[in-house]
Amino acid sequence: MQYVKLGSTGLDVSRICLGCMTYGLPDRGTHAWTLDEEASRPLIRRALEAGVTFFDTANVYSDGTSEEIVGRALADFARRDEIVLATKVHGRMRPGPNGGGLSRKAIMAEIDHSLARLGTDHVDLYQIHRFDPHTPVEETMEALHDLVKAGKVRYLGASSMYAWQFSKMQYTAERHGWTMFVSMQNHYNLLYREEEREMLPLCADQGVGVLPWSPLARGRLTRDWDTVTERSAGDDFGSRLYREGDRAVVEAVTRVADDRGVPRAQVALAWLLGRNTVTAPIVGAARPEHIEDAAAATELTLSEKEMEELERPYTAREIVGH
Repeated sequence: MQYVKLGSTGLDVSRICLGCMTYGLPDRGTHAWTLDEEASRPLIRRALEAGVTFFDTANVYSDGTSEEIVGRALADFARRDEIVLATKVHGRMRPGPNGGGLSRKAIMAEIDHSLARLGTDHVDLYQIHRFDPHTPVEETMEALHDLVKAGKVRYLGASSMYAWQFSKMQYTAERHGWTMFVSMQNHYNLLYREEEREMLPLCADQGVGVLPWSPLARGRLTRDWDTVTERSAGDDFGSRLYREGDRAVVEAVTRVADDRGVPRAQVALAWLLGRNTVTAPIVGAARPEHIEDAAAATELTLSEKEMEELERPYTAREIVGH
C-alpha cells in the first residue's frame, strides 16, 4: 500500500480509502444490500491487513449502524492513532425540524451522535455531505471551526457541490480566520468526468485533496454493461448517475483489462490513481477480492496509449451527484 499527504496537510493517508456505506444493518435506512456486522468485520480486518489506514463512513449510512459497526471493528482490529477515520454530516437523521442540514444546531448535535456510535472522542476528517442552501455559509463554517477548536475534529472536508459553492465556503472561512476544508469528496470516475472542468482545477490550485466517491461507477466499470446486481436493481440514486452512452467507456475498460490480463476494477482504479489531482479513491468492498483489486491497482501504471483508449469514448453530460 502507498501513502500520501491529504492535500496540503501533513496528514498521511493510504492511497485507497475503504468506503463503509457497504457496512450497516440491511433493515435500517435505505440500503437493503448492506452487510451486517458479522459479514462486515472480516472485510474491515482484511483492509487493515492490506495496509488501508483510511476509513470513510457517514451518519446517514444505514441509519447510523455503519458508524457503529465500523467503530467497533476498528477498536478491535487497529490502534486509534494509526488510522484516519472520516464521517459526514448533512443528511436527514430524523423527521421534523433540525433533523438534517448544516445549521449550528444540527452540526453540534450530529458530531456528538457520530462520536458515540463510533466509540471515539474525535474524528480525523469531518465532512459536510452536501452543500446546504438553506443555512448561511458563515453559520456552517463557524460551527465546523468550533468543532476543531473543541478537539472533536482534526480536519474538515466537503463533498459534492458546485465549484462556486466550495469557493464561497473556503473564502468565508479564510476571511474570518476559521478552519478551511482540506479535502473534496466528489463524484469522479471514467463514466463521470465533469469534475475536470472546474472542481478539480480548483482543488489543485488550492492544495485540496480529492477523494472520489463511486470510483467504479457503482460497479458498472467492473462488469458487462447489461449485468444487473442486487444493489443496482434497487439503487434509485445510482440509476440516475449513468446513461446508455456510457457503454462504450465500459467496453474500453474491458479491452484494456483483457490485454493486461487483470480485472476491470484494477484498470478503472489505476486510471483514477494516475490522475495527479486524486489523493485516494473511496472504494467499497463487499468481498475480499474487492480489497485485493484496490490494493493491486496502486501498483498498476497505465501507458499513455491505454489512458487515451479509456478516455476517448467519453462525451460531455449534465451535472449529477450533487
